[in-house]
Amino acid sequence: MSVPRRRILLASVALAAVPATVLVAGCGSSDSASSSTAAATTATAPANSISIAVEAPLSGDQAASGQDMLNGVKLAADEVNAKGGVLGKQINIIPVDDKADPAVGKTVAQQTVDQGLAVAVVGPYNSGVGIENLSIYKAGGLAIARMTSDDQTSGFGVTTQPMNSQISPVEIDYISGLKPAKVSMLVDPSAYTQSMAARLKAGLTKMGINVSSVEIKAGEKDYAKQVSTALTDNPEVVYVSTYYPEGAIIAKDLAAEAAKGNTTSCFMGLANQDPGFITAAGVANSEKCVFSGVPSPDAFPGAASYVTDYTAKFGNAPGTWGTFTYDSANIVFAAITKAGSADSAAIAKQLAATSGFKGITGTITVEPGTGNREDPPVKILKVTGPATFTVVS
Repeated sequence: MSVPRRRILLASVALAAVPATVLVAGCGSSDSASSSTAAATTATAPANSISIAVEAPLSGDQAASGQDMLNGVKLAADEVNAKGGVLGKQINIIPVDDKADPAVGKTVAQQTVDQGLAVAVVGPYNSGVGIENLSIYKAGGLAIARMTSDDQTSGFGVTTQPMNSQISPVEIDYISGLKPAKVSMLVDPSAYTQSMAARLKAGLTKMGINVSSVEIKAGEKDYAKQVSTALTDNPEVVYVSTYYPEGAIIAKDLAAEAAKGNTTSCFMGLANQDPGFITAAGVANSEKCVFSGVPSPDAFPGAASYVTDYTAKFGNAPGTWGTFTYDSANIVFAAITKAGSADSAAIAKQLAATSGFKGITGTITVEPGTGNREDPPVKILKVTGPATFTVVS
């Protein structure tokens, strides 16, 4: 996103079993990145530990997703530390808050590299951030397990989640199957959401479907005007390419139009899949939309213990993306083990060779060169209750 953010948080936080020292300027530090706006100056890691950075929007509009991502890594590290760690060393987690802002992302990535503690990074989440800062991590020598989906980030480390070139065919197939004459798009012009909208438009246009677009600005409190504009030509489908804070507002605006008799179908792009969407939009309004996305954590075979352990540790059910960062952390740990050292270059080489890894989100094999995941899980979802996304196809 391009929404201005105020300040930067970068703290080194170890798991309960591994105490860490954090030195910051200003207001002090906190395990919860969303509760502090302190600017980091220095951080230290415990002796006999291996530090992994986790970059995500830990504060701001997307904090729910970011905290879920951080929790997924914390749980994976907690589990491996309880078994003696990796190469006999405990895993230390360094949370990095980019606030979903590319400029902040560049700053905190450089801080992370300059501190020289982390051998690898899980994240960032937002493609707009990753386009700006993944090169910093790469130049700094860190092994990368990114969470970005824009194809511009291919080649920077590896990922466990789908790329936009893997998501678009699923969206195009579903929407074209509805046989619409017209599709209207509401688009947040950030890197990932804009790219997804462009791919959808190109695919549907080739099929003779008329596609129009209305730009929305992230961070607004209401999009009724933009929704009204999108519905002007009576499209059969409205495609919403935003992140979930904006998508939830749009869902309520579309529901208000539906109450007036407008029967346009609502399709939400993958970045809207988050339990926070349902909370913000309300179950009834959320149920009016179809989503592209990935299975919920409890829908993955063999994920029952993950859901139970996550809930017990953090006091709430896991969100969508913590499952993928849990797997990301575990393939990093496996790469360290195979490398036989905490050397970043050796870890990166083993990450790139990941094949047949049995994760919570399925079997993970990385494509040579791109670092993208082969055959990632991409589905069409419906909301069927509070915090519940159900696969429909």
